Amino acid sequence: MQVSLNVNGKAVTLDAAPNTLLVQAIREHMQLTGTHVGCDTAQCGACTVLMNGSSVKSCNVLLAQAQGAHITTIEGLAQADGTLHPMQAAFKECHGLQCGFCTPGMVMSAIDLCHKKPDASAHEIRDMLEGNLCRCTGYQNIVLAVQQGAAAMKA
Repeated sequence: MQVSLNVNGKAVTLDAAPNTLLVQAIREHMQLTGTHVGCDTAQCGACTVLMNGSSVKSCNVLLAQAQGAHITTIEGLAQADGTLHPMQAAFKECHGLQCGFCTPGMVMSAIDLCHKKPDASAHEIRDMLEGNLCRCTGYQNIVLAVQQGAAAMKA
């Protein structure tokens, strides 16, 4: 089947089997490997991307469901000159990552979180990121990064 969508600002048309997952299309067909596969059960959040501005776990979305959608992956956040998105910069500056495996999905979820609740408290950030698992950081610096990223996104 043929599916047309917009990925990181570019029109894309893919021929894929009907059971192709969005994460498979992103990683295998488009070679955008910043979107990670962690659990394949929509539990860890490593595969989170923005679909029409809202975060989705791409291991739980069929490519066909993304027909006509605007998808943003971690690769689509930085500017053409390499300037990081404010949330990416905040994760870097606040040391909101260690091994980095969860970071792309965490950043994508944090961006959606900040659009929905730009003045979220630390407690609300922890609650809203509940579907993104990090096994390294203890979350404290992630919360700080989201707060700093939110402030920078408002500026």
